[in-house]
Amino acid sequence: MQYTSYERVKAALNHKESDKIPFDLGGSVLTGMNRHCYKRLRQYLGMPEKEIEIVDTMQQLARIDEDMIERLKVDVRCVDPNPPSKKGLARDAELDGNYYKMTDEWGIVWKMPAVNGHYFDMVERPLADTESVEALDAFPWPDPVDPARFATLKQRADKYVLEDKKAYILGRQYAGIWETALWMSGFEKFFCDMMLNEDYAHALMDKITELKMQYWEKALETVGENVLIISEADDLATQKSLLCSVDLYKKVVHPYHKKLFNFIRKKAKNEVHIFYHTCGAVVPLIPYLIEEGVDVLNPVQVNAAGMDTAFLKKEFGKDMTFWGGGVDTQHVLPFGKPAEVREEVKHRIETLARDGGFIFAGVHNIQSDVPPENFMAMWETLQEYGVYAK
Repeated sequence: MQYTSYERVKAALNHKESDKIPFDLGGSVLTGMNRHCYKRLRQYLGMPEKEIEIVDTMQQLARIDEDMIERLKVDVRCVDPNPPSKKGLARDAELDGNYYKMTDEWGIVWKMPAVNGHYFDMVERPLADTESVEALDAFPWPDPVDPARFATLKQRADKYVLEDKKAYILGRQYAGIWETALWMSGFEKFFCDMMLNEDYAHALMDKITELKMQYWEKALETVGENVLIISEADDLATQKSLLCSVDLYKKVVHPYHKKLFNFIRKKAKNEVHIFYHTCGAVVPLIPYLIEEGVDVLNPVQVNAAGMDTAFLKKEFGKDMTFWGGGVDTQHVLPFGKPAEVREEVKHRIETLARDGGFIFAGVHNIQSDVPPENFMAMWETLQEYGVYAK
């Protein structure tokens, strides 16, 4: 049986095998490709030269063009909100000495080297010196329901599903609840706030959650009944351990995740799958994510402590769809030889694909140092070994 992309992704989300493993490239700002790598890939494949459109300024991600979507048989599209009509605190990127400098709508300042820059890094945080709940009340928060954000959501969503027969990920307007609090405050400060200034920490988390609920209610109302996947994201762990203890997570983060994800499911007009991104050694928190309502984990950071794909599939495969982790993007994909890439992809397929519950993508975005030969070795191996036997 030949499946459409939409049917293929839906089957995987429901832990059923279709004709083959679904493939995602560019379905979110967590499964995309750096602009430098994308340019080289187009050249390698002999595709027409195009001006590359940037879809995520901070990460310098390229929009994956329609001809590439067709060439690589990509199953998933991205429906992210548009920029708001009112800039608020946001300032466009401008040259500042040897760097490009920009400010996002949350007041965070970012810089990227003007020469050979690959992405922007945070350099200033608007709540770095804020200590009181009253100061949070006075902060000029972005408007989550600015109509411009939603102007083309339904048009794009309907095209992908009804005409192209693709699934799409409905994107959020910013980073996750906890991640936004960490970014706006600075990591050290907010970690201390979580321990020593709990009323303030909860007030900040509650405010961000409230803004997200407003956004998701409007976004879900706008796209209607054809959405399968909504995207939320924090990073909860490092390469070797969690960013905070399990007990602290349960106290300060878990309640807000649960509140938001329950709200999303209540407001959605059909069953939705919550795609949740966290890098790192996140195994101790997976049971809490499941309790919160997360049923799609992105990515499987295969080189992080405890993130063994066979173990994860055995322990959590009935509750979680694994989105990403199809190839190690830290070592093998950028630095290995094509034969090593092929062996890596075969191993991940063998451990993750059984009984569905697996959408193939790299571990996070494909970075600028990935050779096109290696990317295509990955893709070709997926085409060969990612087929379900019937």
